[in-house]
Amino acid sequence: MRVYIGADHAGYELKNHIVSWLKEHGHEVTDCGPSVYDPEDDYPPFVLRAAEGVVDDPGSLGVVIGGSGNGEQIAANKVRGVRAALAWSEETAKLAREHNNANVISIGSRMHSEEEATRFVEIFLATAYSGAERHSRRLAQLDSYETIGQLPSLP
Repeated sequence: MRVYIGADHAGYELKNHIVSWLKEHGHEVTDCGPSVYDPEDDYPPFVLRAAEGVVDDPGSLGVVIGGSGNGEQIAANKVRGVRAALAWSEETAKLAREHNNANVISIGSRMHSEEEATRFVEIFLATAYSGAERHSRRLAQLDSYETIGQLPSLP
């Protein structure tokens, strides 16, 4: 699997751990930074590059990491075509892929141990989108809104 990864200072150490783990498990990794620890850096330059990488490379997935993962998820979702999900449990990592066809996972390094975060990534990468009609219908509504600004019809 091709994986794009980006973080900020709060996610720097976890990012480096995840990069090593991904490579050890045969994944092709594009590390969008940071390459050095800077306690004053901002997440958008790194996260937006990881998110754009995913969109520009069909079939790839992304991992973005910060202190809580919230800002990184928000930033990644600004990139058209990204469906970033904040994972806070193994189940949310799985459902992000299975039900929402998420292509980016966001993780809070201050919220989870290295082992927990690694497991979230492992599950995210191993889980396929179900393709269930109800999920596809919902994603089509979001894609339509993202592309042409059309609100879905009310039930």
